Order: sequence, then structure tokens, then C-alpha cells
Amino acid sequence: MRRKVWLFAALGAFMLVGLSQSNLSGPLIYNSNQSDPKPRAFDTKVVDAFKKKYPGIQMEFNTVDHETFQDTSIRTYLASNNPPDVLTWFAGNRMRAFSSRDLAMDITDVWKSNNWEKVVPKGFQALSKDSSGKYVFLPVSYYWWAVYYRKDIFAKLGLKEPKTWDEFLAVSKKLKDAGYIPIANAAKETWPQGGWFDFLDMRVNGPEFHKDLTDGKIPYTDPRVKKVFTYWAQLVNNKYLLENPASYTWQDAANLMIQGKAAMYLMGDFIRDQYPADRAAAELDFFRFPIIDPKVPIGEEAPTDGYFIPAKAKNVANAKAFMSFLGSKEVAEMAAQDLGRLPVRNDVDVKTLFKDKPYVQKGIAILDQADLIMQFYDRDTVPEMARIGMDGFVRFLSQPNQVDSILADLETARKRIFSQ
Repeated sequence: MRRKVWLFAALGAFMLVGLSQSNLSGPLIYNSNQSDPKPRAFDTKVVDAFKKKYPGIQMEFNTVDHETFQDTSIRTYLASNNPPDVLTWFAGNRMRAFSSRDLAMDITDVWKSNNWEKVVPKGFQALSKDSSGKYVFLPVSYYWWAVYYRKDIFAKLGLKEPKTWDEFLAVSKKLKDAGYIPIANAAKETWPQGGWFDFLDMRVNGPEFHKDLTDGKIPYTDPRVKKVFTYWAQLVNNKYLLENPASYTWQDAANLMIQGKAAMYLMGDFIRDQYPADRAAAELDFFRFPIIDPKVPIGEEAPTDGYFIPAKAKNVANAKAFMSFLGSKEVAEMAAQDLGRLPVRNDVDVKTLFKDKPYVQKGIAILDQADLIMQFYDRDTVPEMARIGMDGFVRFLSQPNQVDSILADLETARKRIFSQ
């Protein structure tokens, strides 16, 4: 009898939740940084699906240019007494920078009511909590970084995927001699150079060293950090990297690959959002960032994206309903199918979803072989250090002989920022 009572109570609670959700009404404001065409189309698809599920909610959906969103808009939103109700954002220190100042709402109840702890691995759970252990972030997808290349150009020149740094340099030389830009690069936005520094430091000094550096525990003037730039300088001085990269956005540099002018590009898998879908299978492939020291553990990058609710959001019930929808298996499967993003949820059948996308299995294999997975320079260190650091990396591209001065400036910044 007690079991029947429990079942009736549970059923009643379920019906009450369902009724309250179906009866939700009023406004909901969602601002997104998914401004590139394919992610924006997916974002629209998700919003439309949510509107059908909750017809009583009047949803305002705004898309802001990715760079403007992360550099300016989000701080304006969070400083307002009437911010949007749901925002796209990034895991890691980018999220902690807001939660540490109580700018993100506690969504532990949303996590618990959706049983996400049962389907979200502990590593992603940790990325979603503030310093007190409360959930403030919803991670939904992640992706790998690698060196992308034009496999038709490689085939034409008889080149193979380089596995070591020396092989990478040799491939770069052959491409340059054949009249190609060996490596596309972009520095109009500084973040692509964060990727270069991350991989070079992890390959030279190991991912644990890199983690300590981004945590502010190691001086930028440490000789081991300077050693990283000796490898970077080999690419700069031999003109293997696209020259004058500060004139190019990441999309501009990707277009050089699409046009067949450049052959390689260190980038996240979102490069596929830019690449013509009808050509990608025949032309685009990637390989793991080359090994420099085989004795060093392997670190990789897997930035994690998701959502949060600003602490001052007004339409909390509607925002939490939208967060529940965004974190659902349904939306995770949609993102996998439409964008090729890896779902955070471990109950999504990625083998079936990606059976016609062998490149996804290749990307997963790269991450599976890693000894440690990092987020990205501007997510692993604090925002101000990230900005100053990436400015320094961009400066290095045009002034490689000023490395001592650049690292001294970064060290001055590190001491000030991490002493606060």
C-alpha cells in the first residue's frame, strides 16, 4: 500500500510540474553569440522548437556578433538591472569571472530537477559550479582543436599528415616551395593566437605545466616559457605562417584555405561552419598538433560551450524552463546532427548520430588519447590575463626578436592580476 501511495504522490507531482510548465506565460529574453550562419540557423531552430512547446511564453531572441558579444555586450548586460534572461557563454574561467562576482544565478534546482548529474560526466559538472559548489552554468557541447588541412593539396604534393614537429616543418617547407601559404593564421581577433600558445606550451612543457601557468603559478619569464617561443619563431621566421595576420579575421583566414591559397590552419572544428558543405568531405581533414617532445604528456583543447542565467534576470521561471530544454537530450541530439558538436550528455548515442561523419570519431580519438584536456587560453586563465597575454602573442608575430620584452610585460601583468 505504501508503494501505491508513493506512486500516486509521484504521479501527482509530475502532473503538477507538467501543468505548471505548460501554463508558463509572459516574456523571456534570450541573447546569443551564435552569429555565424550555421550556428545561428541551429539557434533559430532550437528557439522555434521551444516556442512550440511553450506557446504561452513570448520569447525575444537576439543574436549579437560573436566578438562584440564576448568583448563588450555581455558586461553591459550583467551591469544592467534588467539583463536578458538567458545568455550563451563559455565554461572555465570565463564563467568563473562572473560567478565569483555573484553575476550568475544559482541553477542547482534546474540541475537536480532534470537529473543532469546522472548524464553529465563529473568533469563537466565541475566546470559548471561556482566556488561554493552551486551550479551556475549549463554545459551542452564541446569540440576539439587540431591542425586542419587541404587533403587534396597534400595529395597533389605527396604529403602525409605530420606527426612530429620536424615533420611539420618539413611539410610547411614543401608547401611554401610549391607556392602555397603553408599555415593560415588570423590575429585581427587575438584569440587564435591563444590556441598556438596553448599547444606549443603543452607540447614543450606538458599540460600540467600549462595549467599551472594559466592559473598564475608560474612566471612568464620562466626559461621554460621562453623556450616555447623558440619553436613558434621557427614558423614566423621561415614565413610558414600567413604574414600580416592582424589584417585577417579567422573567417578571412579560413577563406584562404577554401580558395586553395593556404594549406593548413590551427583551429577548432567550428571551421566546418565556414567551409562549403559540398566540398568538405573531399578537401578538409585534420591531424593532432605535432609532438615536439615524446617524453612530455599529451594535452589537448576541448572548449565547452553552454548557457547561464544572469543573477538579475527578471523572468526566472521561463528562463529555467528554457535552460531545461537547452540541456535536454532532444537538443543535444539536434546539435550533434546539425553542427557536429560533441554532446556533454553521455546518454546521447554518438556512434549512431555520427555514423556518416567519420571525422567526428577521429576528433573523439584525439581527445581520448590526451593525458589532460584544457579549455582554451582565454578560458583557462582569468579574463584580464587572457587579454594581455593574447595581445602579447600577437605582438610576437610581428616582433619575434622582442620576446624578452613581451614576456616581461606579461610577467608584470601576472604579478599584478594574481596578487589581487
